[in-house]
Amino acid sequence: MKENEEDILKKVRKIEIKTRGLSNDIFAGKYHSAFKGRGMAFSEVRDYRIGDDIRDIDWNVTARNRKPYIKVYEEERELTMMLLVDVSASRMFGTQGQLKKNLITEIAAVLAFSAAQNNDKIGCIFFSDRIEKYVPPKKGRQHVLRIISDLVDFVPEGKGTDINGALRFFTNVMKKRCTAFLLTDFMDLSQDASDQTMAVNFEEGLKIASSRHDVVGLRIYDVRETALPDVGIIEVQDAETGRKVWVDSASAKTRDSYARYWETASAAIAHALTKCRIDSVNVATGEDYVAALLRLFKMR
Repeated sequence: MKENEEDILKKVRKIEIKTRGLSNDIFAGKYHSAFKGRGMAFSEVRDYRIGDDIRDIDWNVTARNRKPYIKVYEEERELTMMLLVDVSASRMFGTQGQLKKNLITEIAAVLAFSAAQNNDKIGCIFFSDRIEKYVPPKKGRQHVLRIISDLVDFVPEGKGTDINGALRFFTNVMKKRCTAFLLTDFMDLSQDASDQTMAVNFEEGLKIASSRHDVVGLRIYDVRETALPDVGIIEVQDAETGRKVWVDSASAKTRDSYARYWETASAAIAHALTKCRIDSVNVATGEDYVAALLRLFKMR
């Protein structure tokens, strides 16, 4: 159910005060240092010179003129940031005094204000098992506040997760190279029942997106997803499928199986991100996300 406008405005204002302060004091300079020069625009072609990178050779011009020419690029002063935000039903989970949704909203706000401070454009794609909403990139504080308001109040139509679909939409709609932050739990996986192996469902989309854009992963999770507490027999429900099962959490075998599933899934996700050369960090609800973002920026 959507909240009334006054409550939404209060939440947006509270988030703005906290995250804009962090952006101004901590992240604006680090964001610029970490991502500047990632957007490069074609400028001209010129004769190849000894020492030039052969990867920049313009083969069409070279063939026409029968001598080597290279493409010259210049750094774009104006960059674009895209936020790809998972709004599936699993974001409404949290056991550490904070829902995954709230953590995603705060991190997205910090990143957006940091980009705005750098005079960059900011856009957003909300996705579940479908594309829920696309906010085209624009500049300015009011535009950032609109995105934050949507993050606070948005009610998706779908409950599942299709990261591949979101990445395909992103690469189709964004023709110009940009920096994209993918905020999700990355739990979009397939498991082989015969040998218990796990595979991600989004590697193809990730590979294509990372070849055209600077993609960064932020895995948002809750500590209770990593280990099941011993609280006896409980009924649990999958938020995305609605499936309910009774679980004996007092059983060590059950708890071990639960932990192994998380470890196997995490290994598959990490492998896919590394294979596609995606910088990423994991951030848990209730955790200091400032430290996590600083770690991320330091990777750059």
